[in-house]
Amino acid sequence: MTTRDVVFPAGRQALYERNRYSPAIRSNGFLFVSGQVGSREDGSKEPDLQTQVRRAFDNLNAILKAAGSTFDDVVDVTVFMVDPASRFETIWKIVPEYWGQAPHPTLTAVGVTWLYGFDFEIKVIAKVPDGG
Repeated sequence: MTTRDVVFPAGRQALYERNRYSPAIRSNGFLFVSGQVGSREDGSKEPDLQTQVRRAFDNLNAILKAAGSTFDDVVDVTVFMVDPASRFETIWKIVPEYWGQAPHPTLTAVGVTWLYGFDFEIKVIAKVPDGG
């Protein structure tokens, strides 16, 4: 069995150990990042939707940084939104703050009914830079 090359962002190990999953795995030149939500350091929900989305991106960027990557290395994005009909416009106003310049990564957006109490989640696959 191959040992997983797990990437942990600073200060979040206890949260991931408690929930029993890896924040990201490096494999064959790619970084597979678990879905990130707008949780505070203790795992609690950020109540304001815009702040929650920003925190989800900040949590994602912390993982990318720990792997030696940035959002510019992201090739595929999946986002999950509770009630996208009423929240999409609010959420999508935040995206350009983090998305970077074109060409943009591929995107799949999924409407869901439940996200463990959160309203937005983002997961990505990124190319690991040489030596990352």
